[in-house]
Amino acid sequence: MNVAKWVILAVFALPILELAAFVAVAAAIGFGWALSLILVGSLCGALILRHAGTGHAARIRVAMDNGSFAALQTGLGGGRMLLAGILLLIPGFITDIIALILLVGLRHTFPSAVPTRRRRRRSNTRAMASGA
Repeated sequence: MNVAKWVILAVFALPILELAAFVAVAAAIGFGWALSLILVGSLCGALILRHAGTGHAARIRVAMDNGSFAALQTGLGGGRMLLAGILLLIPGFITDIIALILLVGLRHTFPSAVPTRRRRRRSNTRAMASGA
């Protein structure tokens, strides 16, 4: 099967899978809590798109107008954040999980936002060396 058939199959299967996931989560934690999680996920998606989406969409538009695809390759983290925001905006648990995986993957793109073990060890070593 070619890629187009897989994409079409995924687009048609996603609503059915999302509905099944919603029913399973609602049975486990209750309908109100499941609906609240869906709404919070969509709100987070809207906030991500509002915060990061407008700037990155403008950069994509300018890069496409100039024909500069190197600028698009360097802004991969912004594109992943844009895709994660769109997936969070779509109501459903499966798309929310995929979006969270994309967002967690962003820590490799923006290492200063998440302290790593090496960075903490380095700061502890500096503190010990200074006598603190």
